[in-house]
Amino acid sequence: MEDNPGELWIDQGRDLFYQKRGPRNASLEQCDFGMGPGKLEGAAVRLPRYFADTDRVEDLESRLLTCMTRLQGFDRGQLIREAISAPASRGSDIEALALYVTSRSNGMKVNVTLNHQKEYDMYKAGEYLFYRRSGQTDFGCVQCHGEPDKRIRLQDLVHMTSKAGAQEVASTWPAYRGSHYVVRTMQWRLNDCVWQMRLPDLKYATDYSIALTTYLNRQGNDAVMQVPGFKR
Repeated sequence: MEDNPGELWIDQGRDLFYQKRGPRNASLEQCDFGMGPGKLEGAAVRLPRYFADTDRVEDLESRLLTCMTRLQGFDRGQLIREAISAPASRGSDIEALALYVTSRSNGMKVNVTLNHQKEYDMYKAGEYLFYRRSGQTDFGCVQCHGEPDKRIRLQDLVHMTSKAGAQEVASTWPAYRGSHYVVRTMQWRLNDCVWQMRLPDLKYATDYSIALTTYLNRQGNDAVMQVPGFKR
């Protein structure tokens, strides 16, 4: 897209990635996103994935938490509290870092695999959560995103049970949200959906959100990554 303000966050994220920061005065250049330490090209399109060093499936944001705590010595709780920024702000470090890392895979195809048992289990959990109705309003993701041509007020809703809809989701986040004047990530998007369904607050980088991201990104395989996206 032309003149996407989200591109400013790419520069911010690049600076943060290479700066020596935190109690250990280290950069993120030794962070392994699945392609080897410091290798970013093609990493984001393969996330979420299983990481042996944590023995769990991680998406991009949870992997950033792992690296920022282990390599740089930041406090995980503090990072989580600051991960989702306020509207009309400079954004958070994690939002900028997530966009920068993802941008290094622009032009590449989404390729989430389920080769490890924990990847498959996370995918199936995400599928279950997508279709499950729960909470005081008996609501689920599929009610908004299971059919074409649905809208909430003036907002067109992505038809995520179609291949094209899933690919749109998998290839455009992180995205600049015009009504917030800041870059948003998939963790934020899922948190906002859970809030609108009147479910309990979604804790940042937990298996619930990683499972849904695994399911949606896997369904969106072969989409060409192009971030930042632009959302209303």
